[in-house]
Amino acid sequence: MEGIIEIEGMEFFAYHGCYETERIVGNKFMVYARIQTDCNKAAQSDDINDALSYLTAYEIIAREMMIKSHLLEHVAQRMIDALYQAFPQITHVTIKVSKLNPPLGGKIAATSVTLSK
Repeated sequence: MEGIIEIEGMEFFAYHGCYETERIVGNKFMVYARIQTDCNKAAQSDDINDALSYLTAYEIIAREMMIKSHLLEHVAQRMIDALYQAFPQITHVTIKVSKLNPPLGGKIAATSVTLSK
């Protein structure tokens, strides 16, 4: 049974950006993860040991957020690669990384990058 696990509204303060100031001062970011995986065993057993660990997935995402990058695309790709490495049962991952209040010279709520693999 194919299932979708979503981790929504993950908020981080991190140091990503093309401008040096962004990598020094930092900014708030939001991350959304959509992980497609086989949920059959967990659905039948009701045993956490048979499920993809939401906690581990979150910890992987949080770890990758703390590594400074120039581009959100790079951050999202690292998250995807790390999730696939940790969970071989994953069949598809989508990651959306949003920078809140980006320094683009106007009032902008967020800029986002979404990558899927």
